[in-house]
Amino acid sequence: MDDILQKAWIELSKESVFYSYLKMYFDSLATDAVRTIKVSITPNGNFRITYNPYKLQNKGLAFTKALLKHEIYHIIFGHFFIKIKNKREKGLWNICMDAAVNQYIPELDALSMPMDALLKEGCASDNENLFVAPPMNYINKTAEEYFKWAVNFMEDEKMADLEEVEDKRSETDSHDFNSEISQEMAVDIVSEVISQAYDKSAGDIPSGIEFAVQLMIKKPKVSWANVLRRFFGSSTVVDRYRSILKPNRRYEDQPGWQSEYGPKIAVILDTSGSIIEEEYNSFFSEIDSIAKITGGKVFLIQSDQDVRSVIQYSRGSWKDIVLKGKGSTDMQPAVDYVQSVIRPEGIVVFTDGYVDVPVIKRRVMFVLSQKNNPEFYNESVEIYGKENVCIIQ
Repeated sequence: MDDILQKAWIELSKESVFYSYLKMYFDSLATDAVRTIKVSITPNGNFRITYNPYKLQNKGLAFTKALLKHEIYHIIFGHFFIKIKNKREKGLWNICMDAAVNQYIPELDALSMPMDALLKEGCASDNENLFVAPPMNYINKTAEEYFKWAVNFMEDEKMADLEEVEDKRSETDSHDFNSEISQEMAVDIVSEVISQAYDKSAGDIPSGIEFAVQLMIKKPKVSWANVLRRFFGSSTVVDRYRSILKPNRRYEDQPGWQSEYGPKIAVILDTSGSIIEEEYNSFFSEIDSIAKITGGKVFLIQSDQDVRSVIQYSRGSWKDIVLKGKGSTDMQPAVDYVQSVIRPEGIVVFTDGYVDVPVIKRRVMFVLSQKNNPEFYNESVEIYGKENVCIIQ
């Protein structure tokens, strides 16, 4: 029997060179112990695709390629790292993350039922390959956004028993992701693999997953784990896990690394006219890392000569942010607002330094762009100490 999985890899490589480089980090194991296909991470840090060659042979090459892409997208979107403790919510999360990836896979999208119809009808489908698509008129969203939508939908409709839905979806992947290494190591491996495949493929990324890949390859220049521990002590992170289940005291919009104790942090972003787009890109890479690591509430304050915007920031929020300001610069009004209204445990200021050094009475970290004002750097070091000022290289 010809190896249908290897043929599927070849077909994927024809779509994008990105898959060709990604394949170098995968091995495969044929067995009849799985329904169709599942993915795991081995002790040496490789990805392993375990598949049932007989089932896939019967399904055909196009279907096998689609399922392989389905698994790869789950990895890229980080779905496997969400911890689910409640059986009912696990079923709902499985549906939501499938909707998030199937919308970018035409072969599966054509076989899919919209989430709203699926949940309302309780899976009343005669198709043995029951796939799920996004709700009608709500596409190009993340699994986290679909989960939030689904919870509200089910509450409004006063329904439903998800066990029947999951039972009838038996021909899709099992979503049982196995890792023989720690979760944090697995996250780092995924990030490194995707980054290397992206670099080698010269940005030739399959349509629909560009944003997820970009998030994966963005690496902060500052070791925020060390900075925040210096700010707040070892209690900054006590227990870390990702969750989308109960009301989230740490991140409101998306799952992230959760912790039992986390500081409240205010991030002041200089939006004056002297800041260029390249500097904003670097700043948001660092801000995203703060939101990932801290486990606490992160407030983002846009400010030029006055406060222009205040939001609670969660990882990935930068994609929806409209920058406000571009006037002259005075950071003191933003600092005063933060200290009197938000009252955080610490303040992080992102600026190019073409402004007077503000007076801050709380723990502070200044993050300067590469094209910064040397006078601001020297003065802030003199006032607040060298350990509280850094430059993004």
